[in-house]
Parts: sequence; C-alpha cells; structure tokens
Amino acid sequence: MESNFTGAEEYQKHFQPRDYLATYYSLEGGPSPETEMIKFNLQCLHKTFGPGGLRGETLIDIGSGPTIYQVLAACEAFKDITLSDLTDRNREELQKWLRKDPGAYDWTPVLKLACELEGNSSRWQEKAEKLRATVKRVLKCNANQSNPLDPVELPPADCVLTLLAMECACCSLSAYRAALCNLAGLLKPGGHLVTTVTLHLSSYMVGKREFSCVAMTKEEVEQAVLDAGFDIEQLLHSDQSYSSNIAPNSGICFIVARKRPGP
Repeated sequence: MESNFTGAEEYQKHFQPRDYLATYYSLEGGPSPETEMIKFNLQCLHKTFGPGGLRGETLIDIGSGPTIYQVLAACEAFKDITLSDLTDRNREELQKWLRKDPGAYDWTPVLKLACELEGNSSRWQEKAEKLRATVKRVLKCNANQSNPLDPVELPPADCVLTLLAMECACCSLSAYRAALCNLAGLLKPGGHLVTTVTLHLSSYMVGKREFSCVAMTKEEVEQAVLDAGFDIEQLLHSDQSYSSNIAPNSGICFIVARKRPGP
C-alpha cells in the first residue's frame, strides 16, 4: 500500500482547497454527516480551550489545510498561533482569509457555530478579528520531518494541535508513530497535544481525486500517543463518520495529551 500512497508531491500538484472546502465544510446543504463532524470537532475544541481549559502563550497547528475552524476556540486561550500546511495552495487559501482578500472563503456559518457554543453567536465578526490578530504566521510543514516546520525553528510551544491531518500525511502506522514523536519535539515539557484522528479510513475524496490515509484503530492511536512520550488526559471515541462515498471511515478519536517531563 505504501508505494501507492499519495505523498507530498501529489498533494502539492493535485490537492484543490476549494474542492475540499466545498465537500467537507459547506453548511449550505442542511444536515449531513460532514456538518455533524464539524460540530463534533467544534464542541470538543470548545471544551478543551473554553473556560477552565488549556491556556498558554503559543500554539502550533500542524496540517491546517485550508481551514481555520480548528483554532476558533484556541484563539481565546493562546496569544500566538502558528498555522501550517504542506501545500502552497492551502497556505495561500489561509492567507487570503487572514488578509480579507476578495474571494476568500466565507467561514461565517462556522464562525457563528463556534460563537454559539461560547454563548453569543452574534459576536462572530469579533471572533474573526480576534483570530486574525492571534495568527502570527503561516508556515510550510511536513510532519514526517524531525522538525516538521523545517527550516523554521520556533521556540517550544505550549500546545500542538493537529486535526484530521496526521492520518493523511503518514503512509503507515510506524510512520504515524514517528510523526507523533516529531510533534512532541515542538512542545515544551508539560505542553499539550490536541488531536482528532479519523479511524479505519484508508482514503478520502477531494473533487474527483482520491487521497490515501493510514487506517488505524482507536487502540493503535492511543498506544502511539503514549509511546511518543505523552500522558493521555482525555480520550473521546465517537461513532461519528463522514458520508461513505467520500470518506468511508468508521468512527473518530479526539485526544488531549500532556508531554511528560523528560530527562
């Protein structure tokens, strides 16, 4: 399987951000498995970064793709956020939204959902500006490198966030395990990893193109996090899945883990 895995070159050439956003992040069509997945992640992130949750100075989001929803809760809890992605197109899509360029993707419905969880859906414009002010940089990343942000070296962060990305970036379970160790290297001792992983998913569709994933069980993900030097503080396993014709996963796993103080 690994020899046919869609790697960095295929993503750079063929991954189309607008196809991805239209498939997985449009709320226009009414209730759908994709809408429920967005809500699931927003709820988990609100509980993690909301009142009484994780706090700190710096957060690094690895594998942001062209999306900003994953840091809507975190921008209230951290002062300095780094977004990152492998492909030029995804990073440019992020920059368009941050700059308020004409034609930038409209995140208004998702912004309103996030603010609704915080108790005031009317402050979505304020939320957007808060996020823009908190995102300090958009960098290239590759989770399979020992420094995923190479050649940039950032000070160790308080939190590393990665949602629905690592299973797409890693061609095998052993590669996933190694990549988690790479992410651990971005964190301070005692810092937190926050991650969502789709389970039992071997590929997903973006437009008419199929992209590979490493299919993993909850137990394999859990053990990989532990073996990368983390203590798991929260693990939420849900049967939530995408539409089977675009991403036939079976369940999802949300994890908050604390990096052990190492020698």
